[in-house]
Amino acid sequence: MDFEVGAILTGKITGITKFGAFVTIAPGKSGLVHISEIASTYVSDVRNHLTEGQEVTVKVIGVDQSGRMNLSIKAALSEPAEEPRRHTQPRYQEAATEPSFEDKLKRFMQDSDNKMSGIKLYSDKKGARRRGR
Repeated sequence: MDFEVGAILTGKITGITKFGAFVTIAPGKSGLVHISEIASTYVSDVRNHLTEGQEVTVKVIGVDQSGRMNLSIKAALSEPAEEPRRHTQPRYQEAATEPSFEDKLKRFMQDSDNKMSGIKLYSDKKGARRRGR
């Protein structure tokens, strides 16, 4: 069986801890799904998402030198869903709704001039009070 990084496999959850879940892929071969790799949303308790004995689809995201596998459930689930979503809206439509560089620069210069005149006015008043004492 292929246990290289990027492989999509099916396994059974054999243990749950506060930091993740252990998944057995084949007899004598298991890996850890860290709590951050369980779902795309925040997971406060692993037991709210997984149960022992549950069959899960996982993606191998890493294998260390001693042969331990790092697994991800969210990577295995989100990979096919990401591809169509990326191409639903062409990039040229996104750019058309944004203001041009010149418009952004003009807006920045106006804001900057307004802020500088306010700072200058405040510092002139502050200096006049100090001289008046």
